[in-house]
Amino acid sequence: MLVPVMLYFILFKYAPLFGEVMAFKNYRLSEGIWGSPWVGLEQFRKLFTSPDFVQILRNTLLLNLYNLLFAFPVPIVLALMLNELRSEVYKRVLQNLLYIPHFMSWIVLGSIVIAVLSPSTGIVNAVLKFFGVEPIYFMASTFWWPISFVGSSIWRDAGFGTILYLAAMASVNPQLYEAAAIDGASRWRQIWHVTLPGIRSTIAILLVLQMGHMMDVGFEQVYTLQNSAVGSVSEVISTYVYKRGIVGLQYSYTTALGLFQSVVSLILVVAVNRFIRAMGERGLW
Repeated sequence: MLVPVMLYFILFKYAPLFGEVMAFKNYRLSEGIWGSPWVGLEQFRKLFTSPDFVQILRNTLLLNLYNLLFAFPVPIVLALMLNELRSEVYKRVLQNLLYIPHFMSWIVLGSIVIAVLSPSTGIVNAVLKFFGVEPIYFMASTFWWPISFVGSSIWRDAGFGTILYLAAMASVNPQLYEAAAIDGASRWRQIWHVTLPGIRSTIAILLVLQMGHMMDVGFEQVYTLQNSAVGSVSEVISTYVYKRGIVGLQYSYTTALGLFQSVVSLILVVAVNRFIRAMGERGLW
């Protein structure tokens, strides 16, 4: 049963690693990967001296930092709230409503976000107008665009993220809640002293995985929501690689950028995993 999974990783994850050699070459389509001339670290020199590098690196890190600060805790809070519901029917209905956006394409979700936040026809600005507030150009403002980006991330993924936390909460020994109740602990105290410690290892592992994506915002969401008016805050590594590598045919240059991105992500994962283990929790390894 593992053979299809192993074949998938070999063909689409490990085999393409041989293409990383393009980062050290001046790749030409006519000569292929192995026939193209070696240039050593020339592509990395061009990358680190490019005026675009600092901007796309800053945007990538900032958007991921915003997601880490504001989007990462939301599934935990939702899972805690759902876990306290006593009506199973109401709980299942809420779970299904929260899960649905995760299974929708970013093309669809992005179109919905743009329509909802439209300054002329969007429902958000219609409500603001009702209260006498001037329309806000959310998707064309360098201040509001990152907020809209994080909000759309929460809307799509927060509900699906609760699955892992609810599964972890289900494994907490019920006798701990009974003992806490006998000692006079309120529901808030039980959540703080029983539920959260019970899912702490799950939170730690997901935090390590989240840090592995600190250099990778994701292409579909950003590309769907961005426009030329907010390029200074929305241009990230993934969209830059697409525009310069695929559209601009600068394969070696963008391969060097991708290799840099992967190395930094690996360092972050290893560092955070070591930190988590030093705190007494189980890491990824």
